[in-house]
Amino acid sequence: MTRYDVVTLGESMMRLTPPGDLRIEQTRAFDIWVGGTESNTAVGLARLGMDVAWFSRLPVSPLGRYISNRIAQYGVDVSQVVWADDERLGIYFHEKGQPPRASEIIYDRRDSAMSRMSKHDLPADLFQPGGAKLFHTTGITLAISQTARETAHEAMRLAKAAGWRISFDTNYRGKLWSGADAAAGCHRAIQLADLIFCPMGDYQVMYGPASAGEAIAELAARYPDTLIVMTLGKDGSQASANDGAILRQPAILAGEVGRIGGGDAFAAGFIYAWLSEGDVADALRWGAALSSLKYTIPGDLPLVDYEAVAALAAGGEGGGLIR
Repeated sequence: MTRYDVVTLGESMMRLTPPGDLRIEQTRAFDIWVGGTESNTAVGLARLGMDVAWFSRLPVSPLGRYISNRIAQYGVDVSQVVWADDERLGIYFHEKGQPPRASEIIYDRRDSAMSRMSKHDLPADLFQPGGAKLFHTTGITLAISQTARETAHEAMRLAKAAGWRISFDTNYRGKLWSGADAAAGCHRAIQLADLIFCPMGDYQVMYGPASAGEAIAELAARYPDTLIVMTLGKDGSQASANDGAILRQPAILAGEVGRIGGGDAFAAGFIYAWLSEGDVADALRWGAALSSLKYTIPGDLPLVDYEAVAALAAGGEGGGLIR
């Protein structure tokens, strides 16, 4: 029997957000959330009933235990986490803005415990045939340090050798690296991947201006053995089919309460349906449904209910408000 359905690798941080719409320099208190793209996706998959493990590197401290406990609370196996003495946890601040003032994210993650992860930290006994069905990581893990990038590449190689599928989300962050560096840095990961998620905004920063149709066609031509999934914001999502056709899914409108983590929720919904049934059109619907529900939930984690996602995914083309 397979040990896990999905294994994810990445950094999770403590997020500090002023209550309401206060600016950081005004506030006397912060709301505390846990956020990390791979652990967000792991929680989404666990909420849908999958067996999921998240591994990372955390400091042996109350802050590290806070992160681990919160992720485990929602059904994710954290037994593979590497614990490091005398190191620090990555933190980020999120200042919510209302138009015309933009929201702001400030990182305090340099030299974090996860950024020091090396290939020697990988659990060799995990990367075996039957260890998992799929391994998932993102461009954020590649960007935080050279050693983290090498670790992610080695994990993908080991997973591939063990017969697992690989999924990779470009998840570009301009505060971590440039578009050109991201394109070069993600190339090896995309080559190893069976499935990639590339938001349209990421494509334009990494590869240049293009229409949605041109962008996915170019990626499909560049990586012909990889399933390409592209999210398009309010215009929904699209995916490349085996016969060269492009499948499209409208967005499902939602009230925006918690925007952060929406893309990670989409990945969780897509991966769930793709692993379960293998139908790409159905997987796009599940991605849209889970992402839409995440927008209604504060914080980074997609604390959805299976029944709600399934009902929304089965509800047709979308476009209605969630009530």
